Amino acid sequence: MSRGPLIALLSANALSLCGSAMSVLAVPWFVLQTTGSAAKTGLVAGVEMAGTAAAALLGAPLVDRLGRRVSSALSDLCGAAAVGAIPLLWATVGLPFGVLLLLTALVGLLTSPGTMARASMMPALVARAGIPAERGAGAYDGASRGARMLGAPLAGVLIAGFGPGAVLIIDATTFVLSAVLVAALVPSSPGGRAATGYLHRLRGGLDYLRDDRLMRAILWLLVLLNLLDAAWMSVLLPVYAQQVFDSSVALGLMLGFFAAGGLAGTVAFAWIGARLPRRQTFLLAFLISGAPRFAVLAVQTSLATHLVVLTLCGVAVGALNPILSVTQYERVPDEMRPMAIGVLNAGALGGIPAGALLGGLAVETVGAYSTAAAIGVLYLVITAIPFVLPVWRGLDRAAVPASA
Repeated sequence: MSRGPLIALLSANALSLCGSAMSVLAVPWFVLQTTGSAAKTGLVAGVEMAGTAAAALLGAPLVDRLGRRVSSALSDLCGAAAVGAIPLLWATVGLPFGVLLLLTALVGLLTSPGTMARASMMPALVARAGIPAERGAGAYDGASRGARMLGAPLAGVLIAGFGPGAVLIIDATTFVLSAVLVAALVPSSPGGRAATGYLHRLRGGLDYLRDDRLMRAILWLLVLLNLLDAAWMSVLLPVYAQQVFDSSVALGLMLGFFAAGGLAGTVAFAWIGARLPRRQTFLLAFLISGAPRFAVLAVQTSLATHLVVLTLCGVAVGALNPILSVTQYERVPDEMRPMAIGVLNAGALGGIPAGALLGGLAVETVGAYSTAAAIGVLYLVITAIPFVLPVWRGLDRAAVPASA
């Protein structure tokens, strides 16, 4: 048993996500400062997520072809180039809004395959480390949430002191460091079958999703909720922080406390998750973590109240990704994993661009508070529906062994 490769992969993923969390805050703040437009802020976020969703689907066969370690390192290096170009152009020849849209789309397009590749390597590394699947999935999600917890508040302070350009330079650096860690310390993972082509691999992922009713149900739930979450993170929170608190630091604190709660919830799940009823835990966590975030925006509470509520919501969120990861480990054969994860991620991310754009338009049309109230009610309804659908009982069963 060896835990070194698993620790290296977790560290690489955390580095990459810490930088990304900083740019997620820096780019919307830059757009708001320079244009004053919530619609343009939503458009920029939506374009990046559109690139991420497209790459999650179209990049999966390439990950399978190139191998997971090579794909992870190459994706990070390309992402570093795209992110680094934003402050470079801004500081030299200028950064027109159209060019910013193109670069943010490239960031999403180029970095998504790396995330997919690292997720696909996890089951083998967890088995090599000799730890339970729930603990490995909790460690992966916990490292990711810890990175976001540090990245968002740090970005708020750096933006206030040095501007968003400095944040994006740090983001590019984290991508490079992530690539080096994976290339140097993580062993090679299987590539694709040489006898099959790009479209054959892609079709395999689509066929898997079509045949698995539980994963289809998970996909549709994530499509709807990610759409609403995109409006919350990309538009509502930045607009609220600017209009009410007039502070990028407040925005960083809100995202940071939410991430801190998520980290606490993930650590707790990693410790006791194997003993919890998986389906009930998953559904209850979705119910608790959603609507309250929008309620505190709609009633215009203090920053302290926001931080308390977001921390509690984050604790509930912390159980979600590990449960989804363990379900994928159990149900998806290893040779199918990059394609299946790619298709699932693409579908789950598909609603995010529309959510960011529609959120921006709604804020400009009816205001931030009315938009938050309407989305909160919708979120509550959607998260209650799975309690009555029998297909969700499949969360407590493993349909296909991971080694199949």
